[in-house]
Amino acid sequence: MKFAPIALVALLLTAATPALAAPKAPKAPDYPAADWRVVDPENVMVIDTNRGQILVELAPWAAPGHVERVRGLVRRGFYDGLTFFRVIDDFMAQTGDPRNDGTGGDDSQPDMKAEFFFRRGRETPFTSMGRLAPDLKIPSLTEVGFVGGHAVRGGPSLQMMAAADGKVQGWPLFCAGTLGMARAQDPDTANSQFFLMRQTYPLLDANYTLFGRVLVGLEAVRAIKVGEPPAPPADAMTRVRMLADLPAGERKTIQVLDTASPSFKAILAAAIAAGKGPADACAIDVPVKIG
Repeated sequence: MKFAPIALVALLLTAATPALAAPKAPKAPDYPAADWRVVDPENVMVIDTNRGQILVELAPWAAPGHVERVRGLVRRGFYDGLTFFRVIDDFMAQTGDPRNDGTGGDDSQPDMKAEFFFRRGRETPFTSMGRLAPDLKIPSLTEVGFVGGHAVRGGPSLQMMAAADGKVQGWPLFCAGTLGMARAQDPDTANSQFFLMRQTYPLLDANYTLFGRVLVGLEAVRAIKVGEPPAPPADAMTRVRMLADLPAGERKTIQVLDTASPSFKAILAAAIAAGKGPADACAIDVPVKIG
């Protein structure tokens, strides 16, 4: 049928083992309380796997339609027990297919329109890291920075003055730990399948819809058994829930360092002073803490 990261990028059994204990975020420096933002539990997927728990923050500012679809599927229990049926070591781990082979989706809902790009206005908190040479696809989008914990690329802020809506176009970068929706050759064919990036992969940028990023549990993503398909038994998502739906005793408070904060700007300044530039945006760590 469809739903696999396509040849463009040269790819692109329910596990009985109980999920491992919830991971702990790396200890973050003691940044000022005002520089942290509390993550909305409505935007956190809690993915229990036989390799460990993965906490994912969804990005409705980047792909609202895809976030709404995935959130609804989670609440239906659609993803529970589905395997990682296509896993490429230095690339990604793909899942979300009820057939567990890359050919299925949610037959009760139509495929979705691509959401490769977003519009950024002055109201959107943005921290610039600098500019890159023009991209061949859209030469005017040269500025690299951070929105909502994601590295992004887009038009320089000065272009807002010339835009009818006062905004510039941009796209989030497929850094290690980000989530993308699988699709067929047609850009508008994403349905239920998604993939978690094991490594940064720029060839996906502006070619696939990115709708979130792993906050905690990237080591679990990288531990998923490799194969196309993997040898049985394949690793699986034993249970997937929204953080907001967990019982109060299980619901943790997740905080992410605000990428528009003075503390994060200091992190960027130190990285730039050490020789890193906008091409290294995916290597910049955005601290997370769980309370």
